[in-house]
Order: sequence, then structure tokens, then C-alpha cells
Amino acid sequence: MALTPERVEARLRERFPGVAFERQQGEAVRDFTLYLPAESLVEVCTFLRDDAELRFAMMPWMGGADYLPRVPRFECVYNLLSLEQHLRFTLKVRVSEEQPRVPSVVGVWPTANWHERETYDFYGITFTGHPDLTRILLPEDWVGWPLRKDSPLGYEEVAFTHNTPGRREPSPALKRLAPKKVRYRAQ
Repeated sequence: MALTPERVEARLRERFPGVAFERQQGEAVRDFTLYLPAESLVEVCTFLRDDAELRFAMMPWMGGADYLPRVPRFECVYNLLSLEQHLRFTLKVRVSEEQPRVPSVVGVWPTANWHERETYDFYGITFTGHPDLTRILLPEDWVGWPLRKDSPLGYEEVAFTHNTPGRREPSPALKRLAPKKVRYRAQ
């Protein structure tokens, strides 16, 4: 029998009766997604990886999202993959703006290392227990979190002939480059 997302949800509710799982609903929901509280994240992820029926051995992607002005403002999204069962499953954790903290799942899936660092780098969400929570793509001296919706855009106009003082049109006498004639060995 093929494993279904509904069966995964049933196994989670059976194994963790005290955890408040919530299925994401709506017309725009494409993937089967469960919300769970941050404090249960590591235990649930470990179960998903180690359970003989489920075997979510891979976390190919993890990222953040900012839903300003919604409260709680942020979400961490975990896309999981069971290679044996040919099934994808998504977990989400809501994160407050006041304390943007989520436990790290690097101990469950080592690939989370760089994904969590990227989420920290762009959204400022801290992953407690992360072995090296430093910026990964932006310079160390960068101030702020660029993918937050309230981050300043830092607009810089692109220089064109019409908006750059002192810039001249190219001379019509300039020679246009013609394509080179290439000779291949096979010819």
C-alpha cells in the first residue's frame, strides 16, 4: 500500500497526541502541509526520519516567509522527502516577531545547516542549537534582514544614456562587431 499524506498525518497524531497539529487549508494550498508548534519540531522531525513506515530521510529545502502585518509574522517551512515511499510532506512553524526563534533540526538532517543559516541571514530568525549560525550569503557587516517586508529597498537608479549627466551617445562611426567565422576541425 502506498503511503499517503493523510496516513502521515494520522501517524503523527497517533504518536504525538498532545501536539496541536493543524492542517493548512484553502484553495491556494498545493502541497499537503501541517503546522506544528516550534517546541515539538525536533521530536516530530526525528520521528518522521526514523519511523520504519515513513522514512523521511531527506530535507531538500527549508526556508522562511514574512507575512507582515499578520501575527505571528513569520513562518519556517520544511519540505521533507521520503525516497522509499516516494512522498513529499511539508511542515510549517509559525514564528513571532518579538522572539523569532525556532529549534535547529541540523541534528536530524545535516542539510538544514545551510538552509537555516540562509533563513537567519535573510529574515533574522534564530535557530537555537545551531552549530554555526552566521551569515552565509551576505557580508558579516550587513545590517538588517533583507527579505523582511519592512526592510528598506535601498533603491539605486540604473545608469542609462538618458539619465546620466555628461554621458554621450556612442559615435555612429564606431565599428559594429561582426560575428567571427569559425572553422571547425570536422569541416
